[in-house]
Amino acid sequence: MEILEQYLKIFFNKLNKGNSREESFYVILEHFLKEYGESIGKKTDITTLPKKTDAGNPDFRIRDYKSKITGYIEAKHPNIKSLDFIGNSEQVQIYMEAFPNFILANQ
Repeated sequence: MEILEQYLKIFFNKLNKGNSREESFYVILEHFLKEYGESIGKKTDITTLPKKTDAGNPDFRIRDYKSKITGYIEAKHPNIKSLDFIGNSEQVQIYMEAFPNFILANQ
C-alpha cells in the first residue's frame, strides 16, 4: 500500500494548491501506474498523450513489456466529481467501442 499512499500524498498536495490543470496530474498518475506494475511483476510502458488513433486520442496508452497494447486511459481533472456526463459523451463511447481495455478516470 505504500505505492498508493505515496500517490495519494503527491496527488492531494497538488490538488490542494488549487491552481493545476488536468495535464498537471498526468505525471503523477503515470508514475503510480509504473510503480504499481513493477510491484506486481509487470513491466509496463506508458505513453502520455500518445499519437492519435483512428478512434481518437486518449490521454494514456499502456503497453506490456512485449509492446502489446494492454489499455488506454482518459483522465479528467480531479475536480470533476461525476464522470456520468463525460462517460456518456460521443467521444468516450467511441473509445469504449474501439479499445477493449479502456478506463475513464478523474485521476
